[in-house]
Parts: sequence; structure tokens; C-alpha cells
Amino acid sequence: MRIVLQRVKEASVTIDGEVHGAINKGYMILVGFNNDDTHEIIDRLVEKVIHLRVFEDENQKMNRSLIDVEGSILSISQFTLYADCRKGRRPSFIDAAKPDISSPLYDYFNESLRNQGIHVETGIFGADMKCALINDGPVTIVLDSDDIMPRK
Repeated sequence: MRIVLQRVKEASVTIDGEVHGAINKGYMILVGFNNDDTHEIIDRLVEKVIHLRVFEDENQKMNRSLIDVEGSILSISQFTLYADCRKGRRPSFIDAAKPDISSPLYDYFNESLRNQGIHVETGIFGADMKCALINDGPVTIVLDSDDIMPRK
């Protein structure tokens, strides 16, 4: 599982000319899955995301979590996070989970965030989406489950 997390002042996703999801302060998250991802991995990454201290406190130190600032998440499915560009000029997506695996994992990820009390807006899995955001900082962090939970 890979996540690109961007701290935002606001973010939205538009599909077919209509705003489908929008948030104010929080994270816009691009999330991708591979075939080895499990609910256990997602649960671990959800905990990491909501408790990551990247919001500023009263001393302008990144010391507050999404929960602390009562932030929201705009969650966007993004299989291209598993692009392999080591050979040639066309990326390979062989490591990205196919839709029949990744779509239920994406739903589980979003529901797990909601179960932690986080307001979550989403795009539509597999849709052509136009994302807009005001990156706050800018702060952009990449989380990879292989770094957090190395596979045996």
C-alpha cells in the first residue's frame, strides 16, 4: 500500500464537471494498493495517517495530528503509485492490484478512517478525476507499507 499525503487548506475532486468531494483543512490522500495488501496493513496505515503530527501547534512546530485539528480527508484511489519506471519510457503497473482486489481495499480504507471519527470525502474508484488543492506548507509525505510493515 502506498499513500501520498498532502496537508491542505482545501481540496476537491471533480468528475464529469461536477464536484464529487471537497474538504477544508486536512489531507488529500492518493492511495494505491498491491496484490499483497491486507486489512491488517490498511489498519496500520490508517493509524499512522490519523496520528501523524504534521499540523502546526501554537509555536509553529509540526506537533498536532489530524485528530487534534479535527481535519478531514479527501481520499483518491491512485493505481499509478505503483508505476515501475526502471525500464524504458512507458511505466509498468504490474505491481498495482487489479480493480477486483483494490476496489474493496479502497472501500475498507475509507470506512476504517470513518470508523476512527474522520470525515472522509472520496472520488469514484476508476473514474477520470480532476483534483484541485491548496497544499499547506507545502507538506507532502509518502507512506509505503513496506517501510512501515516490512514483509517477511
